[in-house]
Amino acid sequence: MTPFGVYVHWPFCESKCPYCDFNSHVQDAVDQARWARALIADLAHYAADTQDRTVTTVFFGGGTPSLMAPETVAAVIQGIRDLWPCAEDLEVSLEANPSSAEIAAFPDLKAAGVTRLSVGVQSFDDAALSALGRRHDAQAARRALVGARDHFEEFSFDLIYARPEQTKDKWRQELREALTFAGPHLSFYQLTIESGTPFHKDGVKAAEGELGAALFDITQEVLGEAGLPAYEISNHARPGHECRHNLNIWRGWDYVGVGPGAHGRLALSGDGAVRDWGTHQVHSPERWLSLVESKGHGTAKRRLLDDGDRAEERVIMGLRLTEGIDRTRFQAQTGRDVLTLINPSKLAYAVGAGYVDLDKTRIAATAEGRLRLNSLLASLLAT
Repeated sequence: MTPFGVYVHWPFCESKCPYCDFNSHVQDAVDQARWARALIADLAHYAADTQDRTVTTVFFGGGTPSLMAPETVAAVIQGIRDLWPCAEDLEVSLEANPSSAEIAAFPDLKAAGVTRLSVGVQSFDDAALSALGRRHDAQAARRALVGARDHFEEFSFDLIYARPEQTKDKWRQELREALTFAGPHLSFYQLTIESGTPFHKDGVKAAEGELGAALFDITQEVLGEAGLPAYEISNHARPGHECRHNLNIWRGWDYVGVGPGAHGRLALSGDGAVRDWGTHQVHSPERWLSLVESKGHGTAKRRLLDDGDRAEERVIMGLRLTEGIDRTRFQAQTGRDVLTLINPSKLAYAVGAGYVDLDKTRIAATAEGRLRLNSLLASLLAT
């Protein structure tokens, strides 16, 4: 079965974290029933073009999707099941925060059809949580993880590293605590100061490059020894417990994206040919909702992707993975050998320097290569 995913973006949060540049908004009251109807209507718009697909994964992201009423989540999941055939082992992931109200909703979210929960812990240090603008403390994070373990076989949580004033010793200590609560999956994101965020405006500095690299190496070492190796640059899992939705996107498969600001990638047949399309939903929640109710969809752009651009995108995504890019799969998806997109002299250098592994079946960035992935990609894709 060819993987096919559905991404649902819930744009609302209780507060806006100062490092966040995602499409998230603080709103006092949300008409949940109205939003459920709109999300299902937008899904129906895309289902009309993809009736031959079987949905294998669903991901509720945000924003804070655990602020959705369980009834809203259930309605959207049922809407997906009504619109498409779904895999028997359908993976339904949902992101959550560690507030008391959200923890109380965990059993109802499972009953609604969620199979995998991802909790935004970010740190087990109260001072760090305060500096990051998080509304929960470390004790609430611990309670949330106990609740996640009680209700979900598949659960994960996120931590942020390379924070201001973070040290290697403190990070090792935090990783050890993380492992006492860990399920089969963990995610670790390096703090980056994005333009336009309050952290950027206030001049907050993340850890410098050398320290950030050292913290990355410590993460690989500690998690690898604990049986949670990296399968992607920021994600670790016990074998067989990877997030299938994200894994399929990194492998270059199609997905529908609905909700304010959501993106999608679809290969659609027309005029005797199959072409790749990129979709982008209207950013503003209010405008998105109005457009769906008046036109039946909230798509801002639906653009034909140049074959070379989509192939290059698959290289960028695939080299994030520890497994790298399967050359046979890439050929089937794009009609071309992955090496035709890569500068041969730069590739030879990267292989010799130990940044890239290459054989007849795959091309992959090594651990050293993933540590400097942005510059590696810029070099390999240079024409």
